[in-house]
Amino acid sequence: MSKHQSETELPQAPGRVVGLTIMCVVIICVAVWMSIQSQQQMNSEITALSSPAQATMSGFLDEAWFLPDEPLLGFVRIPSGSFIMGSNPALDRLAYENERWSSSRRQGTVEIDDFYIGMFEVTAAQFRAFTAEYPDLASGVAVDVKGDMPVTGMTWPEALAYARWLQQKLENSADTPIELRNYLATGGQVSIPSEAEWEKAARGGDGRIFPWGNTPSTELANYGSSTVLAVGSRPCTECAFGLQDMSGNVWELTRSPLQDYPYDPSDDAENLSEDALWVMRGGSFSDGVGNVRAAVRGGVDPSVRNNTIGFRVVISKP
Repeated sequence: MSKHQSETELPQAPGRVVGLTIMCVVIICVAVWMSIQSQQQMNSEITALSSPAQATMSGFLDEAWFLPDEPLLGFVRIPSGSFIMGSNPALDRLAYENERWSSSRRQGTVEIDDFYIGMFEVTAAQFRAFTAEYPDLASGVAVDVKGDMPVTGMTWPEALAYARWLQQKLENSADTPIELRNYLATGGQVSIPSEAEWEKAARGGDGRIFPWGNTPSTELANYGSSTVLAVGSRPCTECAFGLQDMSGNVWELTRSPLQDYPYDPSDDAENLSEDALWVMRGGSFSDGVGNVRAAVRGGVDPSVRNNTIGFRVVISKP
């Protein structure tokens, strides 16, 4: 090889370096692109969980505050009439003393006007539609919960605030079913149920121990388990009025102060400053069978936030 030939071939070496450099740049760019795509997908999933606008759920209406896609937006009418309240230990061996009507009577009969109650517990998506307008009330509620899970972590006053907000929405919307509109126009108010309303809805008119009958069943309710489930995950066609999750899943707040029986609705408006606890009903996923009976009465401080406590709403005429 001549000296001239050798000198003309030497410049080829830098070309190989340039090629390797370009290849490395391409590899780095691809890696960065894949990382960005992965992060965007993750952010999209988080947004879908936490934003009401993205919380589309089968069976619920995005344009109606995520209420159920039912003719009455998930509300079920409970007819007027009497029902048996409290427990008879001779029939229910698991009955607690605070379920006894009086020292001389085991149970009592209570008369209630007709009212409407939610088929399901209030969901995370429904509550987030409310807190999107009032973000100061969202501090204790988890944002990474799927929309069809029951909302937990709210306080008793926040549950009432949601009910007042929903009443305004129903009264002002042209899409509110005429049956509900008429009931609201004649004095109906959206709230959380009194404990008498809750118990009648849970056990019907025949005094059953559980919403579905007198025999325990983990197939019809989520209790004795390790986790809360999406609302309606344990379908119960046998349950009184077709309501779901009245036993288990989460405890449900009521607007009744915890006081001794016999039940008197006028008591709910007296001495409220002296009543530190409010009644909650139905038990939760973590409770045993004794706490998911339709007559069981729990008590909770109004400021408590807990992942086993939620609520459902009623439209009634107090």
